[in-house]
Amino acid sequence: MSDQPRYPWPSASASGVGSLPGEDPGEAVRVVMGELPELPHLPELPARGAGADMIGRSAGLLVELPVEVQPSGWRVAQRAGRDLARARGFLSYDLDALEEQAHAYRGPLKLQVTGPWTLAASIELRAGEKLLADPGAVADLCESLIEGITAHIADVRARVPGANLVVQVDEPALPAVLVGAVPTASGYGRLRAVERVRVEERLRSLFAAISAADALPAAHCCAPKVPIDLLRRSGARALSLDATALTRASDEAIGVAVEEGVGLLLGIVPGVDAVVSDPAVNVDPIRELWNRIGFDPGLLAETVVVTPICGLAGASPRYARTALAACRTAARVLRDEPRR
Repeated sequence: MSDQPRYPWPSASASGVGSLPGEDPGEAVRVVMGELPELPHLPELPARGAGADMIGRSAGLLVELPVEVQPSGWRVAQRAGRDLARARGFLSYDLDALEEQAHAYRGPLKLQVTGPWTLAASIELRAGEKLLADPGAVADLCESLIEGITAHIADVRARVPGANLVVQVDEPALPAVLVGAVPTASGYGRLRAVERVRVEERLRSLFAAISAADALPAAHCCAPKVPIDLLRRSGARALSLDATALTRASDEAIGVAVEEGVGLLLGIVPGVDAVVSDPAVNVDPIRELWNRIGFDPGLLAETVVVTPICGLAGASPRYARTALAACRTAARVLRDEPRR
């Protein structure tokens, strides 16, 4: 039997979803490294404006597919301009802060990138319609994103050589893509649903490229009706989900995923300022889920990483620290008291 750990994170780990409040990358990295020592992540700071948002940040990774900001949002451009330079500059500042604070760090480190289907549902073609409407443009986007993410992984690895990378692909728009609920550019119609086999094919290529770069591919979706089976079949080796929104309808899909060795990052702490419940109460949705799917309670803290429900960009700085600390405490409760 292999002595290799099943997951890159240690038992009783906590992490963040991605975003934090504020505009100071150095402070954000210090908070993450201090509050989430088992599985820190590269923070995102969307309060800095266009280019620091999730779409602009990942669009800055695209290779030979320049974008710019229009009143309606991000749009494919003829050539790279100041909007793209700003997006890449923000990421460069963040990576510099990470290197300064974590160069000697050894252990798992999580990065977040926006997935191809959410980018395609958000970025417009030069003619004005969503990129999602053009299958050829989607194919070009996916190839460009794979190349950009691979380079991003190599950059982070050079800056933090002891890191064991987890790459979280954010796909909040994926359920809407699958059912034809993405609005057209005019807002008066809806774009046609994309066939599941096509969605799976594109995601499989991305997750395979992440694996080939010696990183663990993860998928995050906090929207209702997450296509858990599709993400698992596509090659995601960890799933980041809102535990408070999961229903019994998801139990079988989650059980199959866990049985196949897929890790879970489960959100239980509110992403905006709120009263944080006692950790033993916070973890109830996770313990109830684990009990329903019928796995050994002793494996709970090994399989599950505790996170906030969503990003913390809309929270106050004080609450963001409180939320991350609450996740860390809750992870230890899962280890020490896996049964309710």
